[in-house]
Amino acid sequence: MKLRFTRTNGPMDDAVDRIIELAEDIRSPEFVREMILTALKAGQEEKDKGAIKLMNSTLKEIRFTSKIFGRYRKMRKITVFGSARTRPEEPIYKMAYLLGKKIAESGYMVITGGGPGIMQAVNEGAGPDHSFGVKIRLPFEQKPNPVLEGNPRLIVYKYFFNRKVAFVKEAHAVALFPGGFGTLDEAMETLTLLQTGKRDLIPLVFVDEPGGVYWSRCIQFFKERLLKNGYINPSDFYLFEQAGSVEEVMDKITGFYRRYHSLRYVQGRLVIRLTSTIDPACVLMLREKFSDILTPGGKIILGGSLPAEADEPEIADLPRLFIDFDRRSFGKLRRLIDAINRC
Repeated sequence: MKLRFTRTNGPMDDAVDRIIELAEDIRSPEFVREMILTALKAGQEEKDKGAIKLMNSTLKEIRFTSKIFGRYRKMRKITVFGSARTRPEEPIYKMAYLLGKKIAESGYMVITGGGPGIMQAVNEGAGPDHSFGVKIRLPFEQKPNPVLEGNPRLIVYKYFFNRKVAFVKEAHAVALFPGGFGTLDEAMETLTLLQTGKRDLIPLVFVDEPGGVYWSRCIQFFKERLLKNGYINPSDFYLFEQAGSVEEVMDKITGFYRRYHSLRYVQGRLVIRLTSTIDPACVLMLREKFSDILTPGGKIILGGSLPAEADEPEIADLPRLFIDFDRRSFGKLRRLIDAINRC
């Protein structure tokens, strides 16, 4: 029988509904129904057992990720990337340790890859109670670092792409220390998601030790090769910042959340939630200064929560800015958020 996501499957729809009913306490049953149908359709269509195994493992890993992080949704978390080969005696290791300590003291939690080097330094600084580890299963580096061994917030992944989802989806900020291919891959992945709007804007901070040039030379390459050849826009440089000290990293992250709280799209319109209101004169200034990222005839206005946001009652009382954003200029949107925080 050919299965469809519409309710045209006759007795099969009744059977799926019955399974959901028997399982009890199913949230968002409409999506669970489609997941069940997707699995059945894959079983009908896919002859490659390896592809079925990939789908199965992916779903299980994503489900477990949501389960582990779900109970900490209200706590802000900072993902920290960096080399697994950095040694404890190196200055950059000590800097990563201090950053982890400062993150925990500031009421945040840290997410690392769970391995040695920079990852271990940050977890040591933050301590096990403020640490998550999202580790990849490899033929080498099998054991997690000592801080995370046996930690209930340690997740071990088979697939890199699921691990990347956890790193970026769950983060309220990302700090990148110097590293190898993996660190650069994570830097470019995060930048691409921010540039294309596939991840809500968050602080992305490139961290070097005082006098270090690792990220400065990468950024020089961006300017001399990518920007010069038209592969990126000048506004893309607003998507990230540089820092040369732990204090500077934390200032950039906490400064981002000075007034800005979060954002959401409601019927195609951008809604920015604020922790405190802003002067109407400032709203007018934002409308004039950032008119180039609005849709034709678009506005920026101050208001309250919308009925569509009823699923987030804990922030219903926060003031909002409604922005007719063109959903293209995410670097300039980051500048708008910076301006909101300065108002």
